[in-house]
Amino acid sequence: MNPSVRISRIFAMLTLCVLGGAAVTATARAQEAHPRVPKSVRLYVFDCGVIKGLDPALFNFKREEVKTIDFAVPCYLIVDPKGTLIWDVGVIRDEDFKDDGKPVTQGPSTATRTLKSQLAEIGYAPGDITYLAHSHYHGDHIANSNEFAGSTWLVRPIERDAMFAEKPPALVDPKDYDQLKAAQTVLITKDEYDVFGDGKVIIKSAPGHTPGHQVLILHLKKTGNVMLAGDLYHYPEERGSGRVPTFEYNKEQSLASRAMIEDYCKKTKTQLWIEHDFDANAKLKKSPKYYD
Repeated sequence: MNPSVRISRIFAMLTLCVLGGAAVTATARAQEAHPRVPKSVRLYVFDCGVIKGLDPALFNFKREEVKTIDFAVPCYLIVDPKGTLIWDVGVIRDEDFKDDGKPVTQGPSTATRTLKSQLAEIGYAPGDITYLAHSHYHGDHIANSNEFAGSTWLVRPIERDAMFAEKPPALVDPKDYDQLKAAQTVLITKDEYDVFGDGKVIIKSAPGHTPGHQVLILHLKKTGNVMLAGDLYHYPEERGSGRVPTFEYNKEQSLASRAMIEDYCKKTKTQLWIEHDFDANAKLKKSPKYYD
């Protein structure tokens, strides 16, 4: 399927119902500035594009009720002394970029850089990544999944089952992730999963947006506790509003997950990062800078 048509269809459905060893291309300078095995956990934030102009009505809001309607599309690399985790892998496939270096636009989505080039800048290639995990299966979070089919995939059984069902769920293109079917996989069956066994990188269940939606909690030495919240929220204005997207898998589950997560963040003093929050994302340090 033509990439432009593929992405257009994904967001048409939305409207209707609504990213071992150093990479070969890495420079010696990058390796020196960013040693492969840090003493504590690091978080790198990559620019994986922007989604422009979605109607706030898809999320049960009026235009005047939200400050910004554009969505950031970040990808994240977590580097632990015991390995690496890539979390959410973009809306546009790296393979859709041409050699001219120009941005790629598909439907409402535009990306200016490949995920692989941003990994290479800090000394990594997809083959170096220990684990792959998604907050959920929607197309704006999984486009480059096949690049990491050699990593161990961390996923909840109900989410995987939906992705490989005879009739795939809405807002996905199975070609984005079909190679994961044969990937080494860890099926997460408990509320919290300690990725590296050191208590620093935790995947926590927060279902509702999709059946197996999950969030990532990082305990960073200098920055403190950070939660990458996937699509628990899209706009910051959603917090406390009681409103959820019109295309939610299970509204009641989502509201329960939000209440649970808000309580968790309050008790543990955890910063909640709304991944699509355009203004908040613009203020974050981007790779090759990092949070630790």
